[in-house]
Amino acid sequence: MLYFKLFLKSKIAVYTTMKFIGDIFNLFYPDVCLCCNEYLTENESDICITCRHDLPLTNFSFEKDNLVEKTFYGRIPVENATALFYYLKKGKIQQLIHQLKYKKHQEIGVFIGDWLGDEMNESNRFNTIDCIIPVPLHSKKLKKRGYNQVTSFGKSLSEKLNIPYFENILVRISSTKTQTKKLRFERWKNVEELFSVENNSTLENKHILLIDDVITTGATLEACYKALSNIKNLKISIACMAYTK
Repeated sequence: MLYFKLFLKSKIAVYTTMKFIGDIFNLFYPDVCLCCNEYLTENESDICITCRHDLPLTNFSFEKDNLVEKTFYGRIPVENATALFYYLKKGKIQQLIHQLKYKKHQEIGVFIGDWLGDEMNESNRFNTIDCIIPVPLHSKKLKKRGYNQVTSFGKSLSEKLNIPYFENILVRISSTKTQTKKLRFERWKNVEELFSVENNSTLENKHILLIDDVITTGATLEACYKALSNIKNLKISIACMAYTK
């Protein structure tokens, strides 16, 4: 009994010390919201409650013939499609995705993936999907950046939907300049025949979820579909973090 009390006291002492160190660290290096840069409270992480309430949700997961699905009418056969947020110029989602893409804040991908995964499960429109395939970066860009901005998003979705995440099946075979400042027509031209597929048999008779960060014209996702289209009995659905309104 005495040993147990001493053990318990030591545990409490360690916890108290670590909490004190943490409090001192937060005093000098406080966490700030990735949207508004205001200090986070003790019960907040990454994004403050105020900003979370202000994020522009689409609710596309529950809506058949939503704007993402209409983007591909007459172009590629998409089973179902969704995006969690609207992407507005100088808006909070632009800020978040910039932090994810260029500032190494991969926790944002987890945050969005968890939220969208819960929504997709609730909608029941995505319950026949077999696996998740991300839009890949070219190897040179991946080496320079160090990570694909949709990886944490995809892995989070994988856990929520309880399906595998295949990162190396779809491969980008040529590097392009950033699409951010291109006009819509230029984006179409810029992504023609950029992708190839490794190990086609893995995806035969599968319903895949093709994922990306932001959808504008849908040209990149259409190019991915063209690379995948020769696979036997393949079905495709799409999920993105945001849709450009």
